[in-house]
Amino acid sequence: MRIFEPHAHMFSRITDDYEAMALSGVRAVLEPAFWLGQNRTHVGTFIDYFDTIIGWERFRSQQFGIHHFCTMALNPREANDDRVNDAVMEILPRYLEKDSVLGVGEIGLDDQTSKEEKYFIAQLELAVTHDLPVLIHTPHRDKVKGFARCIDILRDMGFPMERILLDHGNEETIRVTKDIGCVSGFSIYPGTKMSPTRMVKIVQEYGVDGMIINSACDWGVSDPLSVPKTVDKLLQAGVAESDVSKLVWDNPVNFFAQSGRLDVGSMDRPAARDLASTYEGNSVLRGQDPGSY
Repeated sequence: MRIFEPHAHMFSRITDDYEAMALSGVRAVLEPAFWLGQNRTHVGTFIDYFDTIIGWERFRSQQFGIHHFCTMALNPREANDDRVNDAVMEILPRYLEKDSVLGVGEIGLDDQTSKEEKYFIAQLELAVTHDLPVLIHTPHRDKVKGFARCIDILRDMGFPMERILLDHGNEETIRVTKDIGCVSGFSIYPGTKMSPTRMVKIVQEYGVDGMIINSACDWGVSDPLSVPKTVDKLLQAGVAESDVSKLVWDNPVNFFAQSGRLDVGSMDRPAARDLASTYEGNSVLRGQDPGSY
């Protein structure tokens, strides 16, 4: 079964993860811009990071047969940091015009501060200007309150809900998001978010319309194979294969295709891998013989 992994921070992962994902059916991955574990102190570090996602990381993913896309944003945590927030907003528009950028994200709320709301709204306005869908990060604490606040802001702006993916949901938030027209995202992330077993129960109760699942794998204790493992759990529980395919392929593909930049036909086959090729003179093999792989 083909899988579109719609939220994975591959910048933080190793080549073995790419290889395992490809072998498990992951045909494409979307990498949202995010927080690196500690705050950055200068806009130049964001520039280097954004350039890496659309450059080296895209190349690295394709070397393992996986099509790579991304979303760009000032993340909610660093929206609170006056050393970088305004400067990142100044450079962001040029990245939102890149071909492999399929949306604005991750934006949203984390500590649920007034500054987070300010830059959340500013980036929603950028999404309108650049005609892009939006990936929204929701808080780890007071999650239902954070969801409700995000939705209030979106409604106040008149933002089209079908262009919104409200991510990191759970059993409580699906009751809030199910009927408002947005896409509900669930991160299968050990301990702090969702488990495959819990996700099975949600699908059995609510179906798969308007839902996506992702691993949100990053530099923390996380699993880049969370989506394939959840696929197995869903099939074992008797969920129809067509529904599972809709959850892990059709739904994320259709959502990000709203960018107008996603060539769905190009993903009929795995990305062409050529381990002898280089990116700015660098190879994933680092001098090893391509003929050995």
